[in-house]
Amino acid sequence: MGLIVQKFGGTSVANTERIFNVARIVTQTYDKGNNVVVVVSAQGDTTDDLIEKAAQINKNPSKREMDVLLSTGEQISISLLAMAIESLGYPVVSMTGWQAGFLTDSNHMSSRIRKIKDERLLKELDKKNIVVVAGFQGINRYEDITTLGRGGSDTSAVALAAALKADLCQIYTDVDGVYTADPRIVKTAKKLEEISFDEMLELASLGAQVLHNRSVEMAKKYNVNMEVVSSLEDKPGTKVKEAVKMEKMLIKGVARDNDVCRIAVVGLPDKPGIAFKIFTLLAKEKINVDIILQSIGREGTKDISFTCPCGQKDRAIEVLNNSLDSLEAQKIESDDNVSKVSIVGAGMQSNPGVAATMFEALYDSRINIQMISTSEIKISVLIERKDSERALQVIHDAFQV
Repeated sequence: MGLIVQKFGGTSVANTERIFNVARIVTQTYDKGNNVVVVVSAQGDTTDDLIEKAAQINKNPSKREMDVLLSTGEQISISLLAMAIESLGYPVVSMTGWQAGFLTDSNHMSSRIRKIKDERLLKELDKKNIVVVAGFQGINRYEDITTLGRGGSDTSAVALAAALKADLCQIYTDVDGVYTADPRIVKTAKKLEEISFDEMLELASLGAQVLHNRSVEMAKKYNVNMEVVSSLEDKPGTKVKEAVKMEKMLIKGVARDNDVCRIAVVGLPDKPGIAFKIFTLLAKEKINVDIILQSIGREGTKDISFTCPCGQKDRAIEVLNNSLDSLEAQKIESDDNVSKVSIVGAGMQSNPGVAATMFEALYDSRINIQMISTSEIKISVLIERKDSERALQVIHDAFQV
């Protein structure tokens, strides 16, 4: 007998039929002699609908009140799933995030888990109850409801698995595992049997939407045994683990991120300290900068370009324009019609020529590269958005992943 944490996303509990499908998966796991903790997200588009309702009432609501509102989506899911499990004749109890002991910081709408007080949850397991927990939420030291941000239910599930020392954490989605590329775009994409935490973390951060990057980060930190499986088909998924047989594949996946904007600070003086000034200004505003490119100085000036999420573009431009004189820059330019396409694989550390293969594939397809970023296990390029789907396909083909 083991302890298994199972997480189901919004599409998995989107309607009555799917809720009963989840109930069957959970009870089958329970029937095998396991203790089961289930973490669920809000149904379908519930979170988006709640955000829309809030906008109709108040264009600028406080983040505290938004957390109170958004947390209700998961509460609907846990109660309905518990009712379905109950109707099948199994002992079950639903718990909100704070009832399950999730203590967070006070950063509303993007809080981080500080501790899980699992005493009550363990008591329910001792009673042989299936425990259904609302993901994405917790409570801060002021006893205010908080939410963990988008993808927070993945993080809730992994945090519970770590705190309870679960034997397995299964992330159920509407796909049957982690693929070498988005199978909706790249028809030749293959499902991976296993992938390392580092590779999965890079893919999640670079636009692959199977897992939330914070959950992978936590799984790696606490060495949680993790598996991505389908809630719609009964077939093996993808294991996410510390060490994998990396020599079999040069790269593990190709990912695309459309939530990216390029900003250029043009005509800067070519002298020390300018980059420090720019990125200090952005850091103070908590603007997340990714790829950075600095041109070679000519005639006493240089340009610095960087990427950031689209939602932070306007604030970044405003901050830089307000400091145009102190930066001694000529102007600020921006382009949000771009995409970041990346390859990820631990195997590239010991294999020369990976970048050349990627760049050759793009060249052969006449796709222009605007910026490049690399690490030990990934290479990212910034290209025009209209070319991004074609880039995914030609890069995937070039590596024959």
